[in-house]
Amino acid sequence: MTKLTVHILLVSDQAAPSLLPALDPALKPAEAVLMVSGKMQARAEALETVLHEAGVKTTRVALEDEHDFGKLENALLEVAGTREGQSIALNVTGGTKLMALAAQSVALAAGWAAFYVDVDTDEVIWLGKEARRQPLTQQLRLRHYLRGYGFTLEEGIVRPQPSQRHNDLLRTLITQVGSLEKPLGQLNWLGQEAKEKKRLSVTLTPQQLDSRGLEALLRIFQDAGVLTVQGNSLTFASEAERDFAKGGWLEHHVFRSVSALSGDLSLRDKAANLVVLDKDSVKNELDVAFMAKNRLFVIECKTARMDSPEAPKANDTLFKLAEICRRVGGLGTRGMLASYRPLGEAEKRLAGALRIELVCGAELVRLDEKIRNWVRR
Repeated sequence: MTKLTVHILLVSDQAAPSLLPALDPALKPAEAVLMVSGKMQARAEALETVLHEAGVKTTRVALEDEHDFGKLENALLEVAGTREGQSIALNVTGGTKLMALAAQSVALAAGWAAFYVDVDTDEVIWLGKEARRQPLTQQLRLRHYLRGYGFTLEEGIVRPQPSQRHNDLLRTLITQVGSLEKPLGQLNWLGQEAKEKKRLSVTLTPQQLDSRGLEALLRIFQDAGVLTVQGNSLTFASEAERDFAKGGWLEHHVFRSVSALSGDLSLRDKAANLVVLDKDSVKNELDVAFMAKNRLFVIECKTARMDSPEAPKANDTLFKLAEICRRVGGLGTRGMLASYRPLGEAEKRLAGALRIELVCGAELVRLDEKIRNWVRR
């Protein structure tokens, strides 16, 4: 098949099926014509941003009524009439079913090629008498995927590389979940107190000094170079180490697991502590995010207690994660909550209803297995 010069795109909530062939070196068009309903103007704008960066010209065609087959067909016929002699391919993956039916009708009449994008198998399926599958060579990276949904990165993509001393500390924290739960809560509180006061040092109370569990935990963190204790003064080595001590260590552990699985699961891109901005500059924070099977996977990491009546935060966390997944990455995005502390039965049922995967408490020891099964499901 000769190299195509124009793609006809039916704009929908899902950006990946439109971007994958348009950015693929073997299929990349010179121009993309975006068929856009009134509801999809913002999505079209986001797609145009990515396509322009890739050097693809875009033309936007407004659809008067996406529920009227005749009007949809007329809009597409008008496109066909102004582009006689051009090499055109219709991407039928997006849009509504009615839009796809109208587009296929016009494609047959105008002699356009037509294809469907299977994001699960990384293939373009060419339709018609000579139906065949063509592997995609382009794989979406986090930056392009997020831009396709109208989000920009506040800063660059961070891929932390824990030191050996941090790795040894993480191993201890994960394998001793039960015994370290209470002192870790105390350390989290101390780290938060220092951050709120914009200091690296905090004063330990007599009760904290008398806690054998906290003393043992502080010794472990001190051996890892995260902090020092002299008398009743606790001093963090840096702002980064302070953030690590007050809960950032779990993000490091999760990212380390994701990194270890990159080859096995063919993960395309991964990052930690992503801050993405929508068109109104509203911030959304993603603790750990990665691309697999052209879908966005988001993992929220929590070390605070969420199962006690006086701290009803689990529901808020779950709803927030579900909303972030929906807004930032579309319907195909998957979310996971990794919590150092257990959740109550009601919260577990809510997570199931929201399709949020859970890895809590002692289950963190099997985090690699949990992530592997989650992605392959």
